[in-house]
Amino acid sequence: MEYTRLGTTGLKVSRIALGMMSYGDPANRAWMLDEEASEPLVRRAVEGGVTFFDTADMYSLGRSEEITGRLLSKLFAHRDDYVLATKVCLPMGPGPNDGGLSRKHILAGIDASLHRLGTDHVDLYQIHRWDYETPIEETMEALADVVRSGKARYIGASSMFAYQFATAQYTAKAAGQPRFVSMQNHYNLVYREEEREMIPLCREQGVGAIPWSPLARGLLAGSRGRDGERRTVRSGSDAYADELYTEADFDVVDAVRAVADERGVPMARIALAWLLSRPAVTAPIVGATKLAHVDDAVGAVEVTLTDDEIARLEAPYVPHTIRGHR
Repeated sequence: MEYTRLGTTGLKVSRIALGMMSYGDPANRAWMLDEEASEPLVRRAVEGGVTFFDTADMYSLGRSEEITGRLLSKLFAHRDDYVLATKVCLPMGPGPNDGGLSRKHILAGIDASLHRLGTDHVDLYQIHRWDYETPIEETMEALADVVRSGKARYIGASSMFAYQFATAQYTAKAAGQPRFVSMQNHYNLVYREEEREMIPLCREQGVGAIPWSPLARGLLAGSRGRDGERRTVRSGSDAYADELYTEADFDVVDAVRAVADERGVPMARIALAWLLSRPAVTAPIVGATKLAHVDDAVGAVEVTLTDDEIARLEAPYVPHTIRGHR
C-alpha cells in the first residue's frame, strides 16, 4: 500500500479507501452484507494496508456506521491508526428537519453519527449533497463549529456543481472558517465530466479528490454485458446504474478488458490504476463484497500504466449529461 496526504492537508491516508456502504442491513439492499459477513472483508483491507474508511449516516439508516465503528475498533489497536470519514445531508427520517444542511441537522447529525460509530470524533465530515434550501453561510458556520468542537478534524464535500463548491470555499475563506479539504465526486473511466471544471478547481485549491463509484458500479469490472446480462447480485438490482451509464460506455469497458488481458490482471485493477494516475485524485473509494474485490483494489496501487495504455483506455470516451449530483 502507498500513503499520501489528503489534498494539501497534513492528513495521511492510504491510496485506496474502503467504502462501507456495502456493510449494513441486507434487507435494505440485496447486495449488502451484515456485520458477520463484512468482517473478513474489512480485515483483509486492513491487512492490505488500507487505513481510510468512508461511510455515511444514511447508509442503511445508520447501520453502516454502527458496523464500521465496531469493526474498526476491533481491527485497530488505536483510534489514530485509521482515518474515518462519514457524511451528513440526506434524510434520516420523515421529519422536516431530518435532512439537509441546516445548523439544526448538522449539529444533531454529527452527534448521532459519533454515537453510532462509537468514537468522539471523525477525521473527515462531509456534506453528502448540496442543500438548495439552506444558505451556504449557515452550513459553513455549522461545519466550522463541528471542527472547533473537536468532533471532526477536517470537512469535505461530495458531488455538486463546481460553482457551488467554489461558492462554499469562498464563503468559508471570507469568514475565516475551515474550508473543504476533499471532494468525493462521481469520477471513473466512463464518467469523466468532472475533468471539465471540478478536477481543475480541486487542483487549483489543493483539494483532494476521493471519487465514488470508481468502477462505475461494477461496469468496469465486467458486471454487465452489452446484451443486458447481469453477472452480479448488485448489477441485477441496481436501477440507478441504468440511469448513470449508456450503451456507448461498453466501448470503454472493452478497452479496459483488452489492457487487462494483455497484462494478465483483472479489469478492476486497470480501471483503478487509471484513476490513481489522474491529477488531484487522492484515493478512490472502493466498495467490496468479495475478498477478490479487496485484493484487486489493493493490487491496483502496484499497477503503473504506460502512456499508450492510458491513451487506449481514454480514446472511446463519449461525453455524458451531468449525473450523480443529486
